[in-house]
Amino acid sequence: MKLGTLVKPVLVAALLTTGTVSAAPSAQQVLASSPVDDIVARYPAMMSQGIRDGLKRSGQVPPMVADTIGHVVSSSFRAADIEAAIVQDLQDNLTDQQLQAVRDWYESPVARKIAAAEIAAADPANWQAIQSRAPDLNARYQGTERARLFDRFDRAARATESAVDTAIAVQLGLATAMAAFSSDSVHYDQLKQRIESQRSVLRGVVEQQVYDSYLYTYEKIGAQEMGLYLDFLESGPGSAFSRVVTNSIQRAVTEPIESVGNQMARFLGPEPAGGE
Repeated sequence: MKLGTLVKPVLVAALLTTGTVSAAPSAQQVLASSPVDDIVARYPAMMSQGIRDGLKRSGQVPPMVADTIGHVVSSSFRAADIEAAIVQDLQDNLTDQQLQAVRDWYESPVARKIAAAEIAAADPANWQAIQSRAPDLNARYQGTERARLFDRFDRAARATESAVDTAIAVQLGLATAMAAFSSDSVHYDQLKQRIESQRSVLRGVVEQQVYDSYLYTYEKIGAQEMGLYLDFLESGPGSAFSRVVTNSIQRAVTEPIESVGNQMARFLGPEPAGGE
């Protein structure tokens, strides 16, 4: 046997192995290792439930109409579209090294435990529990290290900022839907400007809700585990991942809102006089 015939397959095998070990994960693989894809899968239901609950609390439409609007909202958001946008943005904005670091974190036991808690808290079925337990959790953690860590968490995760943007999108959806029942035609941009002007007031309300959710979500996460999580969120890769994901989600949530209003006008608006 010639030496070359032996060396060649060994060399090829070594190169293939090296390529397998050093190849960076794809953006899709990174997203799959994180809780984001599971949470995004709940976004249509989350948006639908948020708008449905808001309409019912306002009392401006019958409950059956609120449910119908909620159904239209749900059908206007596709989790697959949101996920595809996130994957594309991750590919465009994160380096291979950052993608690798993010996946390494999410494949750790601590990250898996935290991810499971975040996925559970995102389920609309648990929203009532978050609200009902808020007074007790606020009292229990008052003045503790967990309470003091909230500001650090909020900045790193962009939690309140993201929630305010989502709340404004929901409020805009509500206002656009209600405009379908009014003879006073208000342009979408006017509605948006009116709601945006209330951002500072809304932020105060939303920040408390984010804090309530924070206490509930991470109740069973230990101090050391939480510290590791915050270290990740504040790292270069973690910060880049959070920024890209939240921006992608906000864009994907906001863009369909105007079409929701148009659907409301078609399906729920008053019919022309004479049935024409």
